[in-house]
Amino acid sequence: MRSPRPRGCSDVALDDYRAQGHLCLILLNYERPLEEVDAQMAAHVAFLERGFNEGVFLLAGRKEPRTGGVILCRGVAEDIEALAQTDPFVTSGVATVEVVEFKAGFAVDAIARLAQ
Repeated sequence: MRSPRPRGCSDVALDDYRAQGHLCLILLNYERPLEEVDAQMAAHVAFLERGFNEGVFLLAGRKEPRTGGVILCRGVAEDIEALAQTDPFVTSGVATVEVVEFKAGFAVDAIARLAQ
């Protein structure tokens, strides 16, 4: 049995996503001191810009406290994993990465439109 839809959320706008798309989270965990992370920041931001320009990345930001980052992506886990391995944070060894694929059941309308 499906859970009732939370107030303010849409499941109708996710029909296209359910039919043809996948969502993933890239979870970055810093393994080195922040000075070393910051030394890779410009290259990491260029990596993020490419992902957003290609329509793969939907949201990105730092964890609080600053121990890594999170990127919401459109794509299947194997493709996103391969992409994540090219992140300068990962290639330089300052961060490790975990990719989690998931199926969105509910989303506020603005987010649901991004998944289409």
